[in-house]
Amino acid sequence: MPPLYDPDQVRPMWEELQNVGIRPLTRPEEVDAVLGQPSGTVLFVVNSVCGCAAGGARPGVTLALQSDIIPDELVTVFAGMDQEAVARAREYMTGISPSSPCIVLFRDGAPVYALERRHIERMSVVEIANGLAGAFREHCARPGPSVPAEAYAANEHVDTCGSTISPYEGD
Repeated sequence: MPPLYDPDQVRPMWEELQNVGIRPLTRPEEVDAVLGQPSGTVLFVVNSVCGCAAGGARPGVTLALQSDIIPDELVTVFAGMDQEAVARAREYMTGISPSSPCIVLFRDGAPVYALERRHIERMSVVEIANGLAGAFREHCARPGPSVPAEAYAANEHVDTCGSTISPYEGD
């Protein structure tokens, strides 16, 4: 399926996560390779163009990854862009309402903590980060942060309303 949005306009939204070590997944097979291996911990972010919720989710996630304990793997899919990958990821998110954005921590193949859009849109960046950091301390063991403090400080947070993003019109 083609993306819903202009890829160039959403690039800063996925780069914001990639800059702190979160690997983008664009195909269902890539999702299976990560979530189909039931060992360790995985932070899975369903990214979105939504300015109000994703504009808080991304900075909350990036701040949480400055913690001293973080998940083993850090991955993301982009709603409206990588539609098949998002659909496959949601198959693994049992008991979690499909929403964009959405942040799920998996441990040994099962979701153990989730922030759905309905939670995220009522939380500040610091509340999101604190909630995730608490879940990391409870379920994870990998030493953090995901990137050095200087790289985190240089990362630019995108606060753009999705209504300003152009639809994809093909090549």
